[in-house]
Amino acid sequence: MQALQVTSLSDDLSGCQLVETVIPERQSGQVLVRVHAASLNFPDLLMTRGKYQFKPEPPFTSGMELAGEVIDADSESGFKAGDRVMGGAKTGAMAEYACVPARNLRLAPEGLDYPQAAALGAAYTTAYTALVELGGLQPGQWVLVHGASGGVALAAVDLAKTLGAKIIAATGSADKIDRINALYAPDAVIESNGRFREQVTEITGGELCDLVCDPVGGDVFDESTRCVAFGGKLLVVGFAGGRIADIATNIPLIKGFSVVGVRAGEYARRFPDRGARIAAEVSRMASAGTIRPAIDRIVPLSEWRSAFAAMDDRELVGKVILIPGDSELGD
Repeated sequence: MQALQVTSLSDDLSGCQLVETVIPERQSGQVLVRVHAASLNFPDLLMTRGKYQFKPEPPFTSGMELAGEVIDADSESGFKAGDRVMGGAKTGAMAEYACVPARNLRLAPEGLDYPQAAALGAAYTTAYTALVELGGLQPGQWVLVHGASGGVALAAVDLAKTLGAKIIAATGSADKIDRINALYAPDAVIESNGRFREQVTEITGGELCDLVCDPVGGDVFDESTRCVAFGGKLLVVGFAGGRIADIATNIPLIKGFSVVGVRAGEYARRFPDRGARIAAEVSRMASAGTIRPAIDRIVPLSEWRSAFAAMDDRELVGKVILIPGDSELGD
């Protein structure tokens, strides 16, 4: 089978290559899945550089998230051959076959094809954990979402709108504003370069934002501390901007807001019942058609380099999906 392996860590993807390897041998507690679609996530790119908090030793197969068909499973796993499933692990998804712990899989929602199912899980469970579980989102609240062309941030825009919030989507690229509007029609889309508090103040009528979802960090985080309403929450989802920001503790004290770290995967591992409930609710909403993941492009696994480059160059508005082997694009 083909698999995208990281054989050494590098900043330019020179340590990655598509290789021919054997189909992995399923262990007890695992499910063997024929991968029909793998979703590229920002941590996948960081792992090729050794810059993610989880640092697997090379060689390893890239890819955190997949959707596909069950080939073999333990009888007590709850899955059987032919089931359409989605999920994944920290590595291994970008291959024609993957062995995934049964606890990390769930049935793909009705009405979603494999690329949509692959794009759904991590983005929407992270957005739900941030906004609802940790943020306590209520209808009518103002929500500022940064990096609103990325998978998690677009999921947050989609989810917040579905749940009745008022959304300001922020992007660092002016040329993405129309595309974000076309996808989810938030209440406003702004550029997040430089000072944006004045725009937020004007849009909200001086109320500022009850929740700020920040997967960017750096200067965006710094300015976001000026955009949170008293009693609000600044949700730290990631550092796609590169710089990990500092904050003086007198700022949240005086302004009366909370800074909340969001690690959705770890949250689900520590609180499995809550994690299962979040995943079930995301699947329910997807099956009902009230949420839909945004997919920028679908490419064969053989074109992995262009997919990673598009993410690294901030070209995407939505997820990029990789199709291994002889699976049909978009099946």
